[in-house]
Amino acid sequence: MTKPSARPRIRENDYGILQPPAVGQWEPALSVSVVLPAYQAQHKLDLTLAALAAQTYPAHLLEVVIADDGSDPPLRLPEIRPERTRIVPSLPGGWGCAHAYRSGALAAEGDVLVRLDADMICFHDNVEAQVRWHHLADHLVVVGHKRFVDYRTATLTPQEVYDAVARGDGEKLFDSEESQGHHYEPFIEETDQLRAAGAQASRVFTGASASYHRAFYHDAGDVDSDMILGEDIEFGYRLGQTGAVFIPELASSSWHLGWSTTMTDGARAGRYTRAFYANRVLIPRNRRPDPGRQWRVPGVEAVVDVTDATWEQARATVSGLTAGLVSDVSIRLVGPWSTISDERHDLLGDPRLELRLMREGLGDDGRVRLVESVPKTAFPTPYRLHCPAGWVPTGAALRRLIHLAEHERYGLVVLELPREPREPGGRAEGSGDARFEQTRAFARAHRIAGAGDDIDDVVRDLFGAHTIDGTEWALRPAGPDSPPDLADDWEAKARHWQSTAEKWQAQAHRLNDELRAIKARQNRRLSRRIRRGLGRLRRALLGRSAPR
Repeated sequence: MTKPSARPRIRENDYGILQPPAVGQWEPALSVSVVLPAYQAQHKLDLTLAALAAQTYPAHLLEVVIADDGSDPPLRLPEIRPERTRIVPSLPGGWGCAHAYRSGALAAEGDVLVRLDADMICFHDNVEAQVRWHHLADHLVVVGHKRFVDYRTATLTPQEVYDAVARGDGEKLFDSEESQGHHYEPFIEETDQLRAAGAQASRVFTGASASYHRAFYHDAGDVDSDMILGEDIEFGYRLGQTGAVFIPELASSSWHLGWSTTMTDGARAGRYTRAFYANRVLIPRNRRPDPGRQWRVPGVEAVVDVTDATWEQARATVSGLTAGLVSDVSIRLVGPWSTISDERHDLLGDPRLELRLMREGLGDDGRVRLVESVPKTAFPTPYRLHCPAGWVPTGAALRRLIHLAEHERYGLVVLELPREPREPGGRAEGSGDARFEQTRAFARAHRIAGAGDDIDDVVRDLFGAHTIDGTEWALRPAGPDSPPDLADDWEAKARHWQSTAEKWQAQAHRLNDELRAIKARQNRRLSRRIRRGLGRLRRALLGRSAPR
């Protein structure tokens, strides 16, 4: 089988059009680097290497790179290991699993990187089962299957592991009934093996067993060494924004020796990672519970070309973007900023006066960047809005556009804007339509587009596109020197009044209960008075009728 050359047009995450070869019935061509970040635990590493030594993937195409994260004593190579195995130290300036993996990946030479933890026993065809997919396309991310077991040191020897895996009996090393699967397995089942998962497919990415093309790994920006815990979730998000297609590989599996941190200390691990995820990861978007905040990775990037705009037009557009319900927005004002000279000039007759006013009035806002061009996509920000200067987004525009793109899964939403005729009966003239783009859609489109392909058409094929009237609820023309009003959060108001209604309803229930209690007490007192009156009457009557 040859290296991938075709660029299949996979719609969303529906990889069903791909037909990988059956395990054991094909000829691999891609070289593979298995990267193991490791710290201490030499015995478990020995078992991992013994299993890798028994893989069906051709030995001359397989290398293993162990990144030692400062073990004391340093890790060593055991007797049973793949032929091409080496240990590299973690690079200076960091520590932890992510930093070690990054160090190993930089030293790797294979076409494909297979990431494994150094406490896993892979079945004999695990590497082959994953890498067969990578011969079909260069933007696939394959997530391997695994089961967690309660392993005690010295239960197995490297020779026992090697013999069992070589025989194809790796699954018999432990009792599957006493193991646990990964928490993402129900999600995989619910989404037709991720084919219907859309952007949410990246949530299943786990570094403990995964693979991708080495070049694609670097395109996504490498693993973040600052993520001491939860680096796989964060990197999976960036892989998705690079245009990845996620595939769960269930044809083979592996044993994970011991429980994960989230299994043994989930509450504290979740508390630790929550701030890191909120700052870097936007899938799902509810990872950001705090309104009005700015984050390292913005939720939306707005691009406004101000080359021919007035200061008032630019100000109105920027004010609309910053006053909206979506606060985590970054703004790129595109213009010829380098042409502004600080030498003596005519203050009021300066041909760059508009740009000067914009630079002074907007350039110091932390959300605004003055740039002369923008990259092809907003990576790692998930959405980009192209908005013509002079058009003001309504307060809820970005929120509704995000909802439209997420729920209808459009890669592109075009917001049509009216053009004003240059002269009566003449051609319509204007600054163009606005556009709302999904980053992952355009990233993949640019990756697979051929010479002469229109990128919008490719996005339309892969993710779908939609056109709306941009003036209906999203954009309005700027008024004469008037900044937009602050946005009304109708959803928040609805929640407030619902809460108020529920409070009064609860109070009404309490008052009804008190009223019933009062009536019950009154009825009991009345009943006692009646009984006492009847008793007196009965005694009086009996006294009169008694014999004298």
